[in-house]
Amino acid sequence: MVGFSSYVPNWLEAILGEKDFFSPCTVHESNKRNEKNIFCLDCCLGICPQCTYHHRRHRFLQIRRYMYHDVVRVEEFEKLINCSAVQSYTTNSHKVVFLNERPQTSNYRTPNLCRYCDRSLPEQYIYCCISCKVKELLRRGVGIARELRECDIMPIDEGQFTSDSILESPDLSSGSSGGGNAVNLHDKAVLVPVGMEVSSRRKKGVPVRAPLF
Repeated sequence: MVGFSSYVPNWLEAILGEKDFFSPCTVHESNKRNEKNIFCLDCCLGICPQCTYHHRRHRFLQIRRYMYHDVVRVEEFEKLINCSAVQSYTTNSHKVVFLNERPQTSNYRTPNLCRYCDRSLPEQYIYCCISCKVKELLRRGVGIARELRECDIMPIDEGQFTSDSILESPDLSSGSSGGGNAVNLHDKAVLVPVGMEVSSRRKKGVPVRAPLF
């Protein structure tokens, strides 16, 4: 992959180079929930929820989609690599970071820029995504060995395969760059509790008068 070297673990190079997340799984084309939104860290491969049965005892990481780009939850990715200094966003009560660079659609510039791609950032951040952090550390000759963390067990629960793979609109107070970029958002599905799909109001009956004496 361009910009990386043999000093990058296979799983990291694979996840940052994967362009096929959220496409239908060719093995389970006829099944529901067949989007490839799970990354198998041991096989370095994007898979769908149906495929996890064949990857038992492997380590998994769920990929999510935010503003039409691939993200991971900080709390999960931190088990594998240090995410500090990477711009994060808060959505669905969880912090997420982008895996790769995004197109810059605005000429708005802030004094603080990503050290690798020059994207405008809030002051507290140095990198706009994981890929930029990795590439910059390699370019400076520092390497990423100190950033990596060992994690032998990363299971994924069936309950995680929900509509929140497509995340809701940004939390404007989460530290987004405010660069004026156009934002395209997926609509988040609203789950209605069973039994409340229809209005609970009953039709009023015709009032009956008391008989006259």
